[in-house]
Amino acid sequence: MHMAGRILVALSRGIDRLASALAMMFLVVLVGAVMTQVIARYVLQSPPAWTEELARYTMIWAGLMGATMSFKRRFDPALIGSASADRPAWLTALTGGIQGLAVLIYLLPILWFSFFGPNMNPERSFLVRHSRMTAETLGFPTLLVAVAVPLMIVFILIHLMARPFEREQPHPEQTAPERELV
Repeated sequence: MHMAGRILVALSRGIDRLASALAMMFLVVLVGAVMTQVIARYVLQSPPAWTEELARYTMIWAGLMGATMSFKRRFDPALIGSASADRPAWLTALTGGIQGLAVLIYLLPILWFSFFGPNMNPERSFLVRHSRMTAETLGFPTLLVAVAVPLMIVFILIHLMARPFEREQPHPEQTAPERELV
């Protein structure tokens, strides 16, 4: 494997570790917010307004970071069967190319409109519109939540670029039954 491939694989693995830590952190905060909501509602009879909003925003972050982890581990939906030893290398490369193209067709427009609105107007982009909005009860710009969308896309695109350089092997964190599915 040449230097660029090794760098991409290392970057992909580092991003995966970061996404895993972020997803875990946001899941912990999500569970804490929901538990606080339930206890405050049914025990104290006075639920705080901010817990539902915090749970919603942490769920978005946890879900999008989890999506990048799923893609890295190749748990993404396989429209075309995975590589097998009896399949010719050219067919494996072709199916990988088709899968990559499908990912690009889906994600690149979302990434584009995160930064540019209609007529390439950045002022009407997804992120700029969210920079002007404030979370209702928490009081911070919803940009802090919206930035998870392009970040997720960039993470997945890096994983996609690293795929041709990775050997077809299960992710180290997979358990034995999960490895059989890969």
